[in-house]
Amino acid sequence: MVYHSSFVDEEGVSKACGCPLLPLKSHIKGPAPVSEQDSTDIIDEAITFFRANVFFKNFDIQCSADKLLIYLTLYINVALKRLEGCRTLAEGTKAIINLGLEKVPVPGEAGFPFPGLFSAPQSQKEAKLFREYLKQIREETSGRLLSVAYRANGTPNKWWLAFAKRKFMNIIAT
Repeated sequence: MVYHSSFVDEEGVSKACGCPLLPLKSHIKGPAPVSEQDSTDIIDEAITFFRANVFFKNFDIQCSADKLLIYLTLYINVALKRLEGCRTLAEGTKAIINLGLEKVPVPGEAGFPFPGLFSAPQSQKEAKLFREYLKQIREETSGRLLSVAYRANGTPNKWWLAFAKRKFMNIIAT
């Protein structure tokens, strides 16, 4: 059974392109509301559930936060694919920074991995807000992923990097 997001209560949460802009425990500047440091956010859920959810070819969406969980699961898969050949934390950090510098597509643009998962933006303002949120959430996910993909001594954690070979929902990570 797929692990779903615990963020089912969407009261008071703004949305862009049908995606809830959930609070993050982040120091990175962006449109996401700031969450308390001792609480669990969507990135914590995505990293915690990744190794189980990556095995599934289908994902039954129960709430709109599940859509964000799907997006983050694929992003983690892509990030691990980039880290696969990196033998040190320094190399991994460089690869992740380069991934973060790539253009973030929004629904309706070429390169967006899940057409139909999120609705197309209704305006340029909504597209910009969603792009900035995705950029912020990707950067924060990358930073947290490095702390689990590499041990304290800077060597790769094979129990995480082995999942780079997995396809999530039959999508090949590039």
